[in-house]
Parts: sequence; C-alpha cells; structure tokens
Amino acid sequence: MGYRAAARRIGVNQDPVKKLARRFTLHGKLCLVKKPTKQQFSFDVKKEVVDRFNAGQSKMDLAREFGLSSDQLVTSWVRAWRTGGDQALRPKPKGRPKGSSPSKVITEEDRLRREVEKLQAENAYLKKLRDLRNQRRG
Repeated sequence: MGYRAAARRIGVNQDPVKKLARRFTLHGKLCLVKKPTKQQFSFDVKKEVVDRFNAGQSKMDLAREFGLSSDQLVTSWVRAWRTGGDQALRPKPKGRPKGSSPSKVITEEDRLRREVEKLQAENAYLKKLRDLRNQRRG
C-alpha cells in the first residue's frame, strides 16, 4: 500500500504517513513505542554528516549511523550549510544578547524627558494631596 492509499484509509494527510514510514524504516518497531527526544548535536557531528552527504552517502545511512531521529535532520543541516556555511551549523546562543535591553538604547535626551514627566506627575499628585487636606480643614 502506498503513502496516499494508507493516508486515505486512516483519514489523515499524506505527510505524517510518509514521516512515520521513514522513521519505521530507520528505527523499526521502536518508533511506534518510544517518542524520540530532542537531542542536540555538536558542530563536529553536523559537519561530518553534511560532508559525508555531499560525498554521496544516503540520508538514511547517515541517520542510522549517527543515531538521528529522522533522515530529515540531514536535509535540514545540508540546507542550512548551503545557505549559511559552517556558521549555520554552530549552536546559537540562548536568550537575548548582552547589552540589547531597551534601557541601554535610550538616549540621554529620552532619559531626561522621562525624568521631567515623572517629576511633573509627582508634583501634580502632591498638589492634589495638599488640596484634599486643605478641604478637610476648612
């Protein structure tokens, strides 16, 4: 039975059936029992996989040899390498880069303008408070 016929029979799209069939080919019955965990691979492993794929080795063989969850990882690494070179395979730093918080980018003029607004609001609050106290006394 082909992907399309199997997908129609169980009432789903063709893509998930294809992915499951590829994982079954790669991992056997274990792909039905155990959900693959998200592993992180070093730059050296990714580079080795890309180099060997470019040398002519198949995606399935590479995925099997390196213990990848799917042969699609090979495809995504090769695509990233072709667009961004070796740098695209290196791990990305987590979080916001240092020095990029909005408070660091504010100019001196903006800082002074905010301070003036804050002082004006504080002044208006204190005047209102004074007026309320004067009303109680009088």
